[in-house]
Amino acid sequence: MKNIKLYSILIAVMAIVPISCSEDYLETKPLDKVSSDATWGDGALSEAFVFGVYSHLNYGGFEEEGLASLTDEAMFTHSGRGINVINEGTLSPTGTGNVNIIPQWDELFSAIRQANIAIAELPNATFGDDGLRDRLLGESYFLRAYYYHQVVRYYGSSPIIDKPYGLDEDYAIARGTYEENINFILSDLDQAIALLKDKGATPGRASDLSAMGLKSRVLLYAASDLRHGPTVSAQSSAHGSYGNLELVAYTSGDQASRWNAAKVASKALLDATTGYKLDLSGPVSPEEGEANYVALSMGGGSGAADAAAHSDILFERTHSALYTVESNWPLGGIHQGINNGPNGYHNWAGNTPIQQLVDDYEMMDGSKFDWENPEHAASPYTDRDPRFYATILYDGADWKPRPSDVVSIDPYDQIQTGTYDDGAGGTIAGVDTRNSVIENWNGSRTGYYVRKFIDPDPSVPDNMSSAQLVPWPFIRYTEIALNYVEACLETGDEAEAILWLNRIRYRAGMPAVSATGSELVELYRNERRIELAYEEQRYFDARRWLIAPETLGRGIKVIKVTATLKTGATPHVPYRYDPEVYDYTYNVVDNTENETRTWEDKMYFMPISRDEINRNELLVQNPGY
Repeated sequence: MKNIKLYSILIAVMAIVPISCSEDYLETKPLDKVSSDATWGDGALSEAFVFGVYSHLNYGGFEEEGLASLTDEAMFTHSGRGINVINEGTLSPTGTGNVNIIPQWDELFSAIRQANIAIAELPNATFGDDGLRDRLLGESYFLRAYYYHQVVRYYGSSPIIDKPYGLDEDYAIARGTYEENINFILSDLDQAIALLKDKGATPGRASDLSAMGLKSRVLLYAASDLRHGPTVSAQSSAHGSYGNLELVAYTSGDQASRWNAAKVASKALLDATTGYKLDLSGPVSPEEGEANYVALSMGGGSGAADAAAHSDILFERTHSALYTVESNWPLGGIHQGINNGPNGYHNWAGNTPIQQLVDDYEMMDGSKFDWENPEHAASPYTDRDPRFYATILYDGADWKPRPSDVVSIDPYDQIQTGTYDDGAGGTIAGVDTRNSVIENWNGSRTGYYVRKFIDPDPSVPDNMSSAQLVPWPFIRYTEIALNYVEACLETGDEAEAILWLNRIRYRAGMPAVSATGSELVELYRNERRIELAYEEQRYFDARRWLIAPETLGRGIKVIKVTATLKTGATPHVPYRYDPEVYDYTYNVVDNTENETRTWEDKMYFMPISRDEINRNELLVQNPGY
């Protein structure tokens, strides 16, 4: 009875409480969300929202599976990832192959939607810092341009969506033409350049220089043969009709004027800042050239390389050692060494260099490497371009200290990818081969490992308890210098092209070039291949130059190294590389264990998946699909 009376009193009290109190109670704010008004009314929250747009960049190029393995740079060691679907040309709208390497259509448009929200809201944001508002708006324009440029260079043109769509709107939007897409991207970049001017640069965030660099790239691609309608039509005529050309190329206009625009944009960036050691009047020593290239690949993220090389990076994905272990699976950016290093270090040999890349490194005197030359064939890793030693781990190369359980096998810290005479009628399998006594399931299939982008600091072991802080270079100054060289060649300015080409070579310790005409063009293309190896450039360069059939489409070649004990010599126990004790033989062979590469013209572009076409009935498929 007492409880009933108390309950009656409570009801009576509630009845006389003003309605407004009840409304306040019902209008409590959720604790797990931030309202739109709160976001755009607070500078820090607005900044956090834009940081979310950056998050779609993921680990940059430091995912476990790399774009290099879709080119004639590398082979991915582990089967069953759908990489063969892309490299063998069997991809289609219903089977696009690996979805980790190439950014997917829906992922890119999710990022574009977030950028569109920021671009729509920031001009009316109510926080008081105008400088921050302009910077965030400039970054948002840059990011929208970057994601659109990803769509265009992988898939061709797309629907141009410049606002966030609501729930009740029509999502069936036709693709714009290639020209319309490029104009849209360039407009965003011009906006970004203006808004970010004098806002400074913060590692991992866009700046006006980032936007100028991306503008150079977009214009270079737009001027290339792949995007010139008449050239593409002539190229493909022998292989069947090339429909929907306006989705992937200019169908009108002057290619020469587009090359000039690329030249102007590239030079504007070169004049606005400086790169790393590009003011030399002659080649440095081979030792300094190797050190310079190691420093460039570390981007200021290693204690074992010159931090000043960070100046070459215009836009980057930074990394932190602070991370959350995800099911004990190494994270891409900070575990580049685990993903790609030698199995004799308990690493996974992910994206291993193939012989075609190795063969394209020049000799120190600037001549081509040639297996028909007996001296070259007898010692293929001697007197090569210093960038070779900074990029590739080969049999006998020095590397970091071995893990404690491997020291007894290799106390010399040398890469072992061969088979060696044990002096007793048998052989020893190199500790970094697929016959290793350490781990035999994750060794290289090519005889090589990538060194570039793996921190060489001996205090940073490549294991799950450690993490490297090397940034991924989305855009760097040297790329823009090479863009400028190419545009100069296409506009007939060979002297200027040679000037900048030699500056890049001098930094690497390579001699000046003096070629002209088509020979100079081929030399430039090889220089770009070597300088930008593993930087997600070759995939696009081979396509836009229309040389993919004879480069990306060729099969994989690998090296087989054997060491035979010299007569009267005593073998090293444990084994170590020693040409005074062993005779080494190097055999180049074909490898089709994981994939048999081919080329079809449809592979110039990725197909839009059937799921996306079903969502938007106005999407027209790329030529060839």
